[in-house]
Amino acid sequence: MCGIVGYIGQNDTKEVLLNGLEKLEYRGYDSAGIATLNEEGISLTKVKGRIAALRERVDSSIQATMGIGHTRWATHGVPSITNAHPHQSASGRFTLVHNGVIENYKDLKKEYLQDVSFVSDTDTEVVVQLIDKLYQKHQDTVEAFRETMRLLKGSYAIGLIDVEDHETLYVSKNKSPLLVGLGDGFNLVASDAMATLKETDQYLEIFDKEIVLVNRNFVEVQTLEGSVVERKAYTAEIDASDTEKGTYAHYMLKEIDEQPIVMRNIIKNYQNENNELKLDADIRSAMKAADRIYIIAAGTSYHAGLVGKELIEKLANIPVEVHVASEFSYNTPLLSEKPLFVFISQSGETADSRAVLVKIKEMGHPALTITNVPGSTLSREADHTLHLYAGPEIAVASTKAYTAQIAVLAILAVDTANVKGIQLDFDPLQELAIVATAMETLTGQKEEIEQLARDYFETTRNAFFIGRSGDYNVSLEAALKLKEISYIQAEGFAGGELKHGTIALIEEGTPVIALATQENVNYSIRSNVQEVVARGANAMIISMKGLEEDDDSFVVPHVNELLTPLVSVIPMQLLAYYAALHRGCDVDKPRNLAKSVTVE
Repeated sequence: MCGIVGYIGQNDTKEVLLNGLEKLEYRGYDSAGIATLNEEGISLTKVKGRIAALRERVDSSIQATMGIGHTRWATHGVPSITNAHPHQSASGRFTLVHNGVIENYKDLKKEYLQDVSFVSDTDTEVVVQLIDKLYQKHQDTVEAFRETMRLLKGSYAIGLIDVEDHETLYVSKNKSPLLVGLGDGFNLVASDAMATLKETDQYLEIFDKEIVLVNRNFVEVQTLEGSVVERKAYTAEIDASDTEKGTYAHYMLKEIDEQPIVMRNIIKNYQNENNELKLDADIRSAMKAADRIYIIAAGTSYHAGLVGKELIEKLANIPVEVHVASEFSYNTPLLSEKPLFVFISQSGETADSRAVLVKIKEMGHPALTITNVPGSTLSREADHTLHLYAGPEIAVASTKAYTAQIAVLAILAVDTANVKGIQLDFDPLQELAIVATAMETLTGQKEEIEQLARDYFETTRNAFFIGRSGDYNVSLEAALKLKEISYIQAEGFAGGELKHGTIALIEEGTPVIALATQENVNYSIRSNVQEVVARGANAMIISMKGLEEDDDSFVVPHVNELLTPLVSVIPMQLLAYYAALHRGCDVDKPRNLAKSVTVE
């Protein structure tokens, strides 16, 4: 993984490829490369590092109307020019880019390619060498490509160029996202529509284990058996202008500031003309029919799911389990008789979550996806979708998608309660409007939060976040944000767990950040703070208006207690941002991380 762009048409290919790869930088990567084809042959340029370095190295005099490009996030082999994509076959005939992980690459190498000298450490090179080997057998590129795809096990999105064919890009996918963009006299390939929105908003979906022949003037989709598949295009519902950073130094700061707008977008899109909740009738039926909800997610989305569990259980009286997606596939628990699976994913492309979706669909269970990207894989393949309306999120560390997920889960919980006839004194649209105002207040207090970041994180090597009840869920997300972008070792704990082992790690000056927004555990968490202060901790208490005490470090505006995670997380996001900024870290693109994790 991480990003693919391909083009065949009439324009200068290298600019289309470079511009597309720049749009995918937000996903995270460690190397990049492009290959273009003209009458003189293949021109290949690869770098370790950023797209800017690739742009400088590309020969500006080369004119071509066909090519493929790639940003790589290492899975096999260290980041290097040699391991960067595109990869070429030993004969030089085939050039290939690949996202995903080929699970049986060693077996393929041993069975088919013992006489081939490999130049990289990647599983990807095995694929391109295998295509070349099978071409010698079939003397037909389509058949060699098709047979190779049949032999591959694992996840892949592949774009291939044959130096002897100037009219076709060869494309295939399995468990890894890939789209074909449609134009007038040109066509494109992209792992994310964001890469090619400048050229088109019309896209053709590719299903798993299909191959696609992409020509300038037409696109042909085939099954692995060779049957032609007819499929209609769809319009990508993404505003390309939303991806621009504007006057902000970093996308992350822009996206933190956008959260009040996101709350209002959600309110607008989930209410009818009478200002009442508006959800699809099929979603309402699915929620009402379920005897248990299984939330499947990863990372930040998992933390949002923990908040969603409390909302659904307390408001709709349905038991909820929250599972880490990567564990669920291999360690599936006993399921209830009428489960409903809810998949939470910012990108809608999370490979671990999709593996669960495929499994539970085979079992005949219904699925609902909550995602920020309509038309994404999880959205297309689930029975139902709830959209986050957060707009494109570019920074690797998720902020506005997290709060949008919680807001939509709150709406889902209240709507389900209404359908079940449960009387609530809780209007989610009104309460979210109050949250939006509180968020605006908090994003206006950056100087105060920046100073706290300097005081607590400038020289520390570790930090702890503690909370109880709903605050515990936020402490997990706060720790993740800090470690993701500042590289400070951070952990989130339930306040009462400190004395069961963790307190042994408290040293003189260790930062401990405590959340105190839940009235029923307010005194308990403050007692936990005293325990760590007595052992030398540098403690910060972030409380909610109405529960604050004189020596609290920061106070967030009062909102409904069930929705406090939406406001208490804002100072946590800003603390992480300023900690990373003042430590000289790459805020938007932290090392080793990818925005959309499309491999298991």
